[in-house]
Amino acid sequence: METLNFQSNTDTDRAFTMLQERFTKHFHEIFLNDLAEKTIVIIPSLTLDSEMLKAIKGVVHYEERLLCLLMLLRMPKTQVIYVTSIPIDNNIIDYYIHLLPGITGNHARQRLTILSCYDASRKPLTEKILARPRLIKRIREQIKFPEMAHMACFNVTNLEKQLALKLDIPIYGCDPRLLYLGTKTGSRRIFKKVGIPVPLGIENLQNEDEIAAALCVLKKNNPALQKAVVKMNDGFSGEGNAIFYYKEIDGKNDYDEYIIRHEMPEYLKAVALNVSYEEYIQKFKTLGGIVEEFVNGEYKKSPSVQCRINPIGKVDIISTHDQFLGGESDQVFLGASFPASNEYHNDIAVMGKTIAEELQAEGVLGRFSIDFISVKEPLGWKHYAIEINLRKGGTTHPFLMLQFLTGGEFNWHEGVYTMPNGQQRSYFASDNVIDEKYKGLTPHDLIDIAMCNGILYDGAKQTGVMFHMIGALSQYGKLGMVCIGQTVNEAEELYAKTIEVLDKECNEL
Repeated sequence: METLNFQSNTDTDRAFTMLQERFTKHFHEIFLNDLAEKTIVIIPSLTLDSEMLKAIKGVVHYEERLLCLLMLLRMPKTQVIYVTSIPIDNNIIDYYIHLLPGITGNHARQRLTILSCYDASRKPLTEKILARPRLIKRIREQIKFPEMAHMACFNVTNLEKQLALKLDIPIYGCDPRLLYLGTKTGSRRIFKKVGIPVPLGIENLQNEDEIAAALCVLKKNNPALQKAVVKMNDGFSGEGNAIFYYKEIDGKNDYDEYIIRHEMPEYLKAVALNVSYEEYIQKFKTLGGIVEEFVNGEYKKSPSVQCRINPIGKVDIISTHDQFLGGESDQVFLGASFPASNEYHNDIAVMGKTIAEELQAEGVLGRFSIDFISVKEPLGWKHYAIEINLRKGGTTHPFLMLQFLTGGEFNWHEGVYTMPNGQQRSYFASDNVIDEKYKGLTPHDLIDIAMCNGILYDGAKQTGVMFHMIGALSQYGKLGMVCIGQTVNEAEELYAKTIEVLDKECNEL
């Protein structure tokens, strides 16, 4: 599947634009009236390059991350239709339904439709749906008022656009014609346009020779440079990145691009596991990308800002996070704490708002995030904008879960999240809790363990652990969690306690 196809069809574009205009017209009724009769069709498809996703264990279960949107059923006249590649265990659905504030489980169940393609292949979910006209017909039959319905997706490509037209409902997301703005090349150009600092680098590269030439330029400009990052335009969670180590050419006066080109097969290391140099370069030729300096620092952080542009053009800063990275040279997203450090949360939020306003002017719609690398220097923190993710991501569902469960608001100026009772909340979240000994645990087992050890989210205290991606646990020993506490430290302690509980329970068997 080609994910960076920005070509458009005039008739299709016109029809999609009309759908999106209908969404704008009904936006206030849909989003500002909790008693409106509306339908949300949730398509949690990771419509990204399937070869890039193959290195991620249990990737089909990432479709469960948007189960947090079942909390929309707290609105008593809202209908939710959730479509997945493979069926979701009923224990998992009950787990989410049980958390609904002010709504009985039976009432919510009557307004929830769960559908499946029964297809575990690596094709994107949306592609599977489009290949099943009877499934599309069933979805349409469940939508009572199409003018008061919309699709919620992980990301929006031409496939989601096709599905929206077949269902005759708009999407709360970015028109695929604008996806270039969220590529690594497009992101750097936006940052430069609005004057946000970026690492030194070169964008819009297409092949090995251009990568080598860019690596040569960076080394000549900074002879002390030890590493550079090569990034595909359309990466996911760092899986499209590779690190080039300047080891063999250090100390030489001539940094010839031909020498670098010769060294690339040995010293360019893909972040994704079990991806060879040849495989990485072949995919890079398809997607294109950038090369930029690897930013070093004794004290270095990876914060992000989550933004939203609604259909009437309002720009909101939703959250700030400190991301935790791992893998080759810390390029892979592992988890995040909310909110970001009070040393710089306001600085990155202000930069995020500047970038978001430029994207709004370009016509972008929906949720997206902006990633930074921040280095502490003698005079304070210096922030480099890294990329724009025009989609929901690893920091989206944890914040949605917190907001749905507690009904609070985030003040990005002060960097605090406050609930209606005046108390503050923070969390630590991860999509990558993984251990071989967790294999074999069923959804029922996990929930039983959490309840018996007093770590399950408690609605009275409004603290505790929310699990997600539970379907990946038994086969892959993998799951996600959101640990909600009164402070970030308390949330991190709860995360550590949960790992300790899981390890203890599994070791005792």
